Parts: sequence; C-alpha cells; structure tokens
Amino acid sequence: MSLRVSVVVPTWNGRHHLDVLLPSLAAQTTTAFETVVVDNASTDGTVDWLAAEWPDVRVVALPENAGFAGPVNRGIEAARGEHVALVNNDVELDPRFLEALLATLDAHPRAGSVAARMVVFGDRDVLDGAGDELFWQGTAHPRGRGEPVARWDEPGEVFSASGGAALYRGAALAEVGLLDEDFFAYQEDVDWGFRARLAGWSCRYEPGAIAYHVGGGTTESKAAAHPLVYRLNRRNGVALVLKNYPARALLRHGPLVLWGMALALVGSARVGMLRVHLQALAEAGRALPATLRKRRAVQATRRVPVSELERVVRRPRGWRLTPGGDREA
Repeated sequence: MSLRVSVVVPTWNGRHHLDVLLPSLAAQTTTAFETVVVDNASTDGTVDWLAAEWPDVRVVALPENAGFAGPVNRGIEAARGEHVALVNNDVELDPRFLEALLATLDAHPRAGSVAARMVVFGDRDVLDGAGDELFWQGTAHPRGRGEPVARWDEPGEVFSASGGAALYRGAALAEVGLLDEDFFAYQEDVDWGFRARLAGWSCRYEPGAIAYHVGGGTTESKAAAHPLVYRLNRRNGVALVLKNYPARALLRHGPLVLWGMALALVGSARVGMLRVHLQALAEAGRALPATLRKRRAVQATRRVPVSELERVVRRPRGWRLTPGGDREA
C-alpha cells in the first residue's frame, strides 16, 4: 500500500496532549499514512517518551523553539507521503478524519487543501472552526467559532484551512512552497492559503473530518501568551495584506484595509494593548523590504483575476463594492 499521507504534528512541551492524539491516529480507518512529530526543543521529555512508547512515530527534534511555521516546514521536508496533513498536538481525531479528508481531496482535483471540522474538546456541541474566512480589511477568523456544531454539516468551499487540522495536496505544496517562517506563528496558514488561491488552487471544507481541539496546547499560559499572540497577529496581518493583495485589489478595497487598521488601533487602546500594537507595526515596518521582495515573487506567479478573489474574500456587514471601491452602505 502506498503512503498517501504524512501527518505532521508540531509540539512543544505537549507530551500530555500527544498521549491523547497519538492513540486517535492509531485508530484511523486508513493505514496508508505515517506520523511525523516535530519537537520544538521541549523540556518535558517528549522525545525520549516517543522513542519508548511510540517507536513507529518518526521524530524530528529541533534545537530551539521555532514557533509554528518552522517545525511544520521541517516536518513537510521530512515527509514521505503523497500529501501532508497538519495536526495540532492538542487535538483528538475522529477515526474517519484522514479517510474523509482524502476522499474530498480526491474528489476535487484543484483543491490544494481541505479544512477539517474542529470542535471544542470540552464541549463537543460547540464548533471551534470550519476553516478560515478572510475579510478585505485583512483579518481572518475561524468560520462559525462558538456556534452549534450541527449548523456546519454541509461541505463546501472555504477561503483557507486552519493548520491545526487540515490536509494539503503534495502538488500544491510543491508549487506554492512552504509556510513563511518569518511569520513565526499565527496567520501563516492563512498566508499559505492566500498564496495557493493566487496560484489557482481552492480549499474545501469537509465536515466528516472531525478534530476535537483543546486550544492553547503549545503555550504556557493564556495570560503570558496573550501579548505575544496579539503582537504576532497584528504584525503578520500587515504582511498578509502587503504580500498577497494584488495592486488592483488594494485600489478597490483600500478603504476597508484602512478602516480595519484604524479600528484595530482603537481597539488595542481599549484592551490595554496599544503599546504592543505599535510594537507590531514597527516590526512590520522594519520587515517591509523583505515583505515587498516576497510580494514581487507572489504576484509574479498569480494566475487568477481579482474577481476570483472577490468571490471568496468577504467584506463586513454594512459595506458594499462600488465602481470606485468599497464604501459603507
């Protein structure tokens, strides 16, 4: 039997999570896969524990914590499967998870990725996310987060997949490339999905592929992580727009981009994150030369018109597209 999938699992001090995830991988209805755990310099004995308890799991041990994009890329580079599934360490998978993802990928030849249905681990009637949706102001959100799971039973197209539970076509990875490691963590999966869209690949949502997600599985504590998460999200959001928005899209949707930036700045002050927000903008400014170089490379390989992006990127309620661009209704 050919090796259809390499399941790549980045982890940092997540042995207790792997103790739940790995048995759920062992219970999958398909066996045509390998598991590659990429350890982010854990100090909880993860590597030794894997060698003793899960000898069939391939381990890539990194010398230092490289965020999310770094270990994912090292895992993809080590992968021997036809396709790559990315799975957070803090999920439990339904037995049909891989089978359902593969069936959808096979049924849609131009799908570069398939998003799973992520469900809240501690309340399995609540959705954690059904793929990611992108708004023209440059913000991405998990679709349906916090809603009843039963509302999201229909498969279909979605802007991009969450790297916490998704399948990526090998041919799409070969064409689009790996995750942008300058993002370090947060929104690098949306950035990859955007680049794939520009290259002509779509993304599907498969509700039959279920992952029960704990959340926060790779951070020490919510309180300590929050400023870092906020800074990385704001910084990476700037890079997401500058790298991927075609010039015509920036002209047509510029008002929404500026409106979103202004709202984010005001919002940061309200939650005591203004200094963190300004730090994020400063970091984005220092990275501007590198970001613009990446932009030139991304836009040079774009295959789809802006109208195709306008079909899948959303605008917030109360805004409409006019011949002169986005305007408040």
